Amino acid sequence: MDTSVVNAFGLLLCISCLLLFLAWKKDYGGRGKLPPGPAPFPIIGNILQLDLKNVPESLCKLAKEYGPVFTLQMGFQRVVVLHGYKAVKEALIDHGDKFAARGSIPVFEFISQGLGIVTSNGERWKQLRRFALMTLRNFGMGKKSIEENVQEGAKLLVEAIKQTKGLPCDPTFILGCAPCNVICSLIFQKHFDYNDPKFLYLMKLLDDDLKLLSSPWIQEKQKPQSEFTIENLINTAVDLFAAGAETTSTTLKYGFLMLLKHPEITEKIHEEIDRVIGHDRSPCMEDRIKMPYTNAVVHEIQRYIDHIPSSLPHAVTQDVQFRQYLIPKGTTVIPLLTSVLYDDKEFPNPHQFDPGHFLDASGNFKKSDYFMPFSAGKRICLGEGLARMELFLFFTTVLQNFTLKSLIDTKDIDTTPIDSGFSRIPPSFKLCFLPYQNA
Repeated sequence: MDTSVVNAFGLLLCISCLLLFLAWKKDYGGRGKLPPGPAPFPIIGNILQLDLKNVPESLCKLAKEYGPVFTLQMGFQRVVVLHGYKAVKEALIDHGDKFAARGSIPVFEFISQGLGIVTSNGERWKQLRRFALMTLRNFGMGKKSIEENVQEGAKLLVEAIKQTKGLPCDPTFILGCAPCNVICSLIFQKHFDYNDPKFLYLMKLLDDDLKLLSSPWIQEKQKPQSEFTIENLINTAVDLFAAGAETTSTTLKYGFLMLLKHPEITEKIHEEIDRVIGHDRSPCMEDRIKMPYTNAVVHEIQRYIDHIPSSLPHAVTQDVQFRQYLIPKGTTVIPLLTSVLYDDKEFPNPHQFDPGHFLDASGNFKKSDYFMPFSAGKRICLGEGLARMELFLFFTTVLQNFTLKSLIDTKDIDTTPIDSGFSRIPPSFKLCFLPYQNA
């Protein structure tokens, strides 16, 4: 290679490193008003200081060194991490408007092009979220009709399980169909048979993360500034399917794995079902207040599996004075939900699966402000109410009809997630759904 080319390349590299160093010194070396954090390397930032196979755990370790509010440099992007209940609540709830923007999610943005609810910001996000909430209410959210939809979905789930005839099966598909069918009942006003070709195709689209094309809506075609375009509405529907189906189905799958691991807990749920509901009618939401143990188990499943440990990234809408720091407008903010769900003062022995985390000394259900699996504040999951209903009704309806049998000794069941990056996914497993003898 020509010496002049080598010299030019070396000079360019030195200048680049110098500029990055000066930028780092301004933001980190003198600390300024940014939260503290580890010194970043040129270009790559702090990426090498994270375990990419378990990012949440890496962030928790950094919080022990730098405190509950700290700064990372991810390449050229600055990220502020919030660790612990107090910091997360202070940002997302007490200063909700200032932390309400959506941080950058490159994969989601590539798929949605910034359309829909999940990745949008500003007026588009406000209009589409308001529209989605209004539409869901019109379709029965918060009313008896939505509960009937979920109950119908639970019956279809039971029928699908019966088809396994007590033989070993991987429950992934049927548990994925159940919440997806509830979303179908809301958007299309129709439940599908699990073998329906259209429904199977829809499941494939969701699994492949392809765009779902729904039937046309009446548009505000003559209003070029309107956010109610066919593209936005399609992506809003996709967001509802992705958020409403995938998270619930994963929670169901992980939940049944935990119950398989702890048969003594499953037995107590059976006892409560026998006492409160019996077997002559379907479970309903009115039963939940009379079933503190089952309610506590469902909450503990959500807490323990910690499905989205780092939440979806937020961003600040303006320069924000937060505690003794200044977070510049547009900075990505990561509310570390795992640090809230695994707080050892609120949940003693948090790494132990224990429904007692949500029960008082008298066995009554005990609420906790630290229960944030749906995030909190302005960007809290808009389907939280539906998801809570689905989880209670699906778990109780299945256990009203079946008992769970493991193919291996329960002590050998591994509940370690296979992925701890953006989301925690349970390992594959098989089980037998046997008819519950008291049913």
